This record gives sequence, C-alpha cells and structure tokens, in this order.
Amino acid sequence: MSASHAPGVPASGGLRADAARNRDRIVAAAREVFAAEGQTAPLDEIARTAGVGNATLYRHFPARRDLVVAVVRDISERAADRAEHALAAGADPFEALRGLFLAGVEEKVGVMCTMLGTEADPGRSAAGDRLTQVVERLVSRARATGTLRADVTAGDILLAIGRLTRPLPDGSECRLDGDLARRQLLIFLDGLRAPAATELPGVGPSVADLRRVPAGRG
Repeated sequence: MSASHAPGVPASGGLRADAARNRDRIVAAAREVFAAEGQTAPLDEIARTAGVGNATLYRHFPARRDLVVAVVRDISERAADRAEHALAAGADPFEALRGLFLAGVEEKVGVMCTMLGTEADPGRSAAGDRLTQVVERLVSRARATGTLRADVTAGDILLAIGRLTRPLPDGSECRLDGDLARRQLLIFLDGLRAPAATELPGVGPSVADLRRVPAGRG
C-alpha cells in the first residue's frame, strides 16, 4: 500500500485517507438508495449500504441536506468528467453526446433533477455549471460536424437528460433502468441526428430559460 493511501495519511480535501474512503462510500450508497427510494430514504439504510456505522455517516453529514447536496455535486461531477474525457480523447461529438446520455443512466443524473429544490450550495452550483458548459461544447461541436440537427439546443439536451434518466413515480410497475432506460435513450438519440425527419415546433430552450423554471417543475 502506498503512503498516499495508507490509513492516517491526509487525503485530498483535507480528509485522512480512511475517512475520505468512508465519505465516498456514503455518497455512492446514498446515490443508489435515493434513486430507489427518494431523498427521504432512511439514513440508517444508507449507512448499512455503505458498510459504515451511523456515527460515521453523521460525522461526515450532520444533516440530511448535507448528504443530498453532496450526492447532487457528485452526480454532476461524474457526468461532466465522462463528457470531458470523451472530448479530450477526440471522440466524435455526437458519439460523445450519446455517451453522456447513456452515462446519465449509470450516474443517476435523473436523481439529481428530483433534488434541485435543495438549498443552494456554491459547490453544487459550480458542479452544475461545469456540466452545463460541457454540454454546450458538445452541442456546438456536434452541430459543426453536421451530425446534430441544427434546431436542437443545449437546453433541449439538458432537459432531456434529466427527464429520460429520472426514476418513475413510486408504485410504478415499470422500472426505468438498465436495458429499458438505454433503449428509451437510444430511440431519443436517433431523433437528434441530422438530417431531421420533422420540423420541431417553437424554439428550443436555452440554458438560461431552464434556470428560470422553478425547481420541481418541467
């Protein structure tokens, strides 16, 4: 084991390596539990899923809001990381956009959209801004190559990622995940390709338009 990962050695963010690992496990567990049960799921269940004690969870996240904000930030950052990696690797812009949608299922981006009413947090806002900027770059590059229809905006993409990766209402007999979620996304993605088969009504929303929509609506 290297010194940088040895117990007792400070990790990034000022946490000791073992504490940082526990925090990451809690956030990952919360992402899964919130996706399945909503953000009011018992914190005890999240602690059990993470394999830590309740005291460890509350030491990192004294209030539920702290954990919800951490999950939203984590989802945004992970989705942005994937898209930026694809861009840096020189991937075809439309394929990078496709990858972002499919990653949205795995990263539980739809969960983030159900939590946007959480009290504002600068770190969360920064993570969301970074994801928005990545999507805008992807849209711009895909349009330039002629693979993305010209009437689709970055706002359309962000709205669609949130809607199509969002968990279905409680009690639904159809669970929108795995192959079923990917199937729905691929049908939608085919509709994004140029040339367009139909003319879209109205004007696509801008990112600024989306930010004016009250949380929980749309």
